[in-house]
Amino acid sequence: MTSLLTDIETLSLRQQVAQMVVVRASGYLFDHQIQYPAWEPTTTVLQHWVETLGVGGVILLGGSAGELALRTQQLQEWATVPLLVAADVEEGVGQRFSGATWFPPPMALAAVAQGSIERAERYAEQLGDTTAQEACAIGLNWVLAPIVDVNNNPDNPVINVRSFGETPAIVSQLITAFLRGAQRHPVLTAAKHFPGHGDTAVDSHLALPVLPHALDRLAQIEIPPFKAAIAAGVDTVMSAHVKIPALDPEFPATLSSRILTQELRQALGFDGLIVTDALVMGAIADRYGANEAAVLAVEAGADILLMPLDPEGAIQAICEAIETGRIAVERIQSSVERIWRAKYKVCPSVEGGTSHAWETPHSVPIETQTLTTQLAQPQAQATVAAILQDSMQVHCPEHSRLTQPRWSQNPRNLIIVDELLACEGLGRHTPAIALPQSLGYQLQVVDRHTPAIALNAATITWQPTLLQLFIRGNPFRGSAGLTHTAIDWFHFLVETDQLLALVLYGSPYVLDKFLPSLPAGVPYVFTYGQMPSAQTIALEFLRTPQ
Repeated sequence: MTSLLTDIETLSLRQQVAQMVVVRASGYLFDHQIQYPAWEPTTTVLQHWVETLGVGGVILLGGSAGELALRTQQLQEWATVPLLVAADVEEGVGQRFSGATWFPPPMALAAVAQGSIERAERYAEQLGDTTAQEACAIGLNWVLAPIVDVNNNPDNPVINVRSFGETPAIVSQLITAFLRGAQRHPVLTAAKHFPGHGDTAVDSHLALPVLPHALDRLAQIEIPPFKAAIAAGVDTVMSAHVKIPALDPEFPATLSSRILTQELRQALGFDGLIVTDALVMGAIADRYGANEAAVLAVEAGADILLMPLDPEGAIQAICEAIETGRIAVERIQSSVERIWRAKYKVCPSVEGGTSHAWETPHSVPIETQTLTTQLAQPQAQATVAAILQDSMQVHCPEHSRLTQPRWSQNPRNLIIVDELLACEGLGRHTPAIALPQSLGYQLQVVDRHTPAIALNAATITWQPTLLQLFIRGNPFRGSAGLTHTAIDWFHFLVETDQLLALVLYGSPYVLDKFLPSLPAGVPYVFTYGQMPSAQTIALEFLRTPQ
């Protein structure tokens, strides 16, 4: 570590600025597999960014865990300085990369905490441990978790069940346990989204939310979990694309020196990496422009610029700002020093603290045996099942079973999702479809692209119906829950006495809206998870009530 400054000084100013940039890329290996071409570059462009520009890191999405292991190896082989390789894996590595362990959303642990905070903390620690271990196994060294926001707004479309709870005390306890588990492995962690995104009703991926609260309210609700994360040794803090007039009447947090430097860096004493939320998001990109937003973020105190729309343009704009005196060279150097410290921690090939260490090959070949013995292991799967069981809500009268004769009269399995093609946990082989089909249920799937039909008892054939709803807040959806389609179908089935059972996968806030209209004799199961394991547990419980 004594040669830290020497290492940095071997880079040109432009190369130092490039180390502050983390670009988005597809987890798939081939260009024809790219799913988000507006954000994910081709192989040629990505290699140019890593090899020639020398960007400091890559955030990945898409592909299986096995593919990602090859992808991360490829990226590190291109890089001169080892990369930070990140992913949004708040619900475990399997949330983003199939084959690995996929946990229920963090709010399931808050539900467990209502019965036993000790058990919830144990689950949170296991979540952090498993996520970090599996991340390391496939070449990720930066886990963009935990969510530290206190979700106290049921209509929040972007945080919602991603939060560890609705009170600062519960969130603080559970994220501390998560960090304790993750810190057993050489990965960076990230507390997000500072100074708080939990009480918003606007999706910052689409527009700029405003948090109107006074300073004393922020100090009581939003800030304490970040203090807890910092005390627990979190490595990075991600900014929120949220405007908070009480702290800064002009700029959102991501672009605010008052918030990032004065509040986070100075008042809270955080000396780790400050990373922006994705700069391609509408709250920033639509208001400030791609390159100017990057400059403003650096001025505000950000060390890492996540997903600038034009990485090369952002680097050039920052260099020009330095040349004109708008940004001091020392501001860049302090950020790169923090990046260096982080890379020393999680890049195992960086040994000895000399500048020559990064001139030697640093990729570690991925072995099949490593993946098969470290991903989706029985203990991790057992933890997932235990969380699902302990957080599930059920009402299942003894006479209500999927296999009852009344339910066999041409029964229907009606599944409603926001967008079928984006519902990762659904396929012909998954339990929500396969299990009812094995019992003779006819499948009907409806999403927002399905042509609307008039729900009229006089024109629609009567069918006893198992209604399965996949509804939770998700980024880019702009909605925290219920769709008109789900509401209309639910009330139609209730009013015509066709509803045999309700299974809701996702948000407890949606369940609260359904329960007042649900007949007492109709069984229901609510589970936070939408993955196949959640479907199995929910439907088996409904088929054979305990």
